[in-house]
Amino acid sequence: MDFKYCKLEIFIPEENFPELQKALQSVDAGHIGNYDSCVSCLRLTSYWRPLEGTAPYIGKAGEISCEPEIKAEVTVFKEKVDETIEVVKKVHPYEEPVINVIPIWRTSF
Repeated sequence: MDFKYCKLEIFIPEENFPELQKALQSVDAGHIGNYDSCVSCLRLTSYWRPLEGTAPYIGKAGEISCEPEIKAEVTVFKEKVDETIEVVKKVHPYEEPVINVIPIWRTSF
C-alpha cells in the first residue's frame, strides 16, 4: 500500500514546545493545502525509569519518573520524515526522545 503522508507523534515537555514548533516550521512540517504550521497538542502524563548509565534530562537512574508532557502531532510528507526527525532531535531536551512515525493511508485533504 502506498501513502503520501505520515503523522509524527512527538512527546516533549511543554516548555520546549515553542522551540519544537520553530523547528517543524523550518522544514515545512504541518503544511496542509493553503495552511502551514499545522500541529495539534495534547497534555498528558508520562512515566519512565532511566536505567544505569543514562543521563536523563528529568529523573534519576533506577527511579520511576512521572511528569506532564505534550504530545505534538504533525503531518509530514513521507519523503520529509527523516529530515523532520533530525530537526526535532536538535531541539529536543531528552537523551532518547520518543518520536513515533505513523503512515497515513488516507486524509481528507
